[in-house]
Amino acid sequence: MMLSGTHHLQRLAKWFTTLSPKDKAKIIKDVTALVLSRRTRMCNFLEYKDTKVVYRRYASLFFIAGIDATDNELITLEIVHRYVEQMDKYYGNVCELDIIFNFQKAYFILDELLLAGEMQETSKKTVLRCIAQQDAIEDTEGEEEGLSRMIGGN
Repeated sequence: MMLSGTHHLQRLAKWFTTLSPKDKAKIIKDVTALVLSRRTRMCNFLEYKDTKVVYRRYASLFFIAGIDATDNELITLEIVHRYVEQMDKYYGNVCELDIIFNFQKAYFILDELLLAGEMQETSKKTVLRCIAQQDAIEDTEGEEEGLSRMIGGN
């Protein structure tokens, strides 16, 4: 799964296969160029080597997924849409800046949805509950860290 801006800038990349950094960079460059060069009325599926590429544009972000030749493109589009819905609920109408400045949460949401490239959780409420729990844990740890600094500083 990749998120790319309209200016060929990579915003997020999650790989479910092992590749060298050089191969990943080439794939990102090639696939991003292919997707961004397509017209808006063209099909959201294309082929790249032995992989099908499924993409969808939301505002200034392209959500791009590479899938096996035997996988269903429409299910992949639904997974991408589910991911965007979850990010919209978390960020409140997600935009490129949300992902730039809070990318760790974008990865966390993706990890709640997908495991090893397969749909892990279909319940939107469960995903949002997990995200809220993670935020609560981070807040608690931040408060404890601040308290220990205050105590240690005296």
